[in-house]
Amino acid sequence: MYVVPPTNQSDPTVSGSEDLRIYEAWKGSNKFCLQGRFIFGPDVRSLALTVFLIVAPMSVFCVFVARKLMDDFPNDWGISIIVAASVFTFFDLVLLLLTSGRDPGIIPRNAHPPEPEACDGNTDGVQTPQLRLPRIKEVVVNGTTVKVKYCDTCMLYRPPRCSHCSICNNCVEKFDHHCPWVGQCIGLRNYRFFFMFVFSTTLLCVYVFGFCWVYITRIMDSERISIWKAMIRTPASIVLTIYTFIAVWFVGGLTGFHLYLISRNQTTYENFRYRYDQRANPYNKGLVENFKDIFCSQIPPSKNNFRAKLPRETSLPARPITGGFVSPNMSKAVEDIEVGRKAVWGDVSSVLDQFSGLDNKDSGFAEVSPETMRTTVDETDRIHARRASWGRRRSGNWEMSPEVVTMASRMAEANQMGGSSATRPSDRRLSG
Repeated sequence: MYVVPPTNQSDPTVSGSEDLRIYEAWKGSNKFCLQGRFIFGPDVRSLALTVFLIVAPMSVFCVFVARKLMDDFPNDWGISIIVAASVFTFFDLVLLLLTSGRDPGIIPRNAHPPEPEACDGNTDGVQTPQLRLPRIKEVVVNGTTVKVKYCDTCMLYRPPRCSHCSICNNCVEKFDHHCPWVGQCIGLRNYRFFFMFVFSTTLLCVYVFGFCWVYITRIMDSERISIWKAMIRTPASIVLTIYTFIAVWFVGGLTGFHLYLISRNQTTYENFRYRYDQRANPYNKGLVENFKDIFCSQIPPSKNNFRAKLPRETSLPARPITGGFVSPNMSKAVEDIEVGRKAVWGDVSSVLDQFSGLDNKDSGFAEVSPETMRTTVDETDRIHARRASWGRRRSGNWEMSPEVVTMASRMAEANQMGGSSATRPSDRRLSG
């Protein structure tokens, strides 16, 4: 059995916990900016692509289309086209930052599992109480029974409408989905800004698409040419028209889909995973109340203070030793531990079998000295007395205690002494 030696390096999250802040020792996959003031997802790089897809076409529009429309409208209405486009773009980017750079509703992890429920288990007719955490619990929401699951990663029971994001590795309240375009989970605290971002992007596409056609018609009327010749005169308008036409199907369709979800007070996760066709949606409050819940309600404060000092971990309270603690997913881990223990005792039994096999095989002419016998019996008694020290668990690895290592070396020496003493009488008889 291979035993991993313990590492001598100290864990920085433990040794310097008094100087660390929560965002520095965060166990999720998030990325932080400005010393924990902004929190992003692990795919925050995609945010740069989203910004480019917004800023680049708007810059082309302002330079090649809106600037040339300034003289076509009286009373400075032409300047308002550029001003409105710039303000609209800035507002869209602010909504993108509010969606991507804020806490979506992450539930803090527990340092220890919750207190399990005591239940009696019968093993070979003996009642042994065990501590078990049920995998699923049932809660009542607006008169409807809803099942909540236990999260093994965060060591908590997820509240209703909460789910664990596999990308960010966090449990998020009212989890909607993880959006790769904004590089963040969409949940309770940023869903409003996400919808406003998608909706404003749709309006921005319509705005650019409309004024590109206005500029094309101006060219047609001023030069009295066909629409195809007018489009050739302004290639920037052609590119922007095609680009916004494709983009509006994406962001416009997404806006319509989320309008449907808001009207039913559903999330994207619930819409794809659960169906409320056979039973009533317990979260549906009516059309008006559902929209007020999204746009007029107060956003709850974050449950995480990422800039706070990392608190010291409190030790787990003592539990009765009569029963064992059983986690929902601990059965496989227990089997692995048991296999490891059998391997350890298998190594010990193989050493003891060498002594017993040696005595049985050479019983007729094996001469073992009393000192060797006394050493063997003494070491055998120590094996039974120190079974608990064969395998110890420390910081995730199995290690041997120094007493066991010393005992194993002494047994190996006794084995060599016994082998030499067993072969000498036979050599004498053969020589005789």
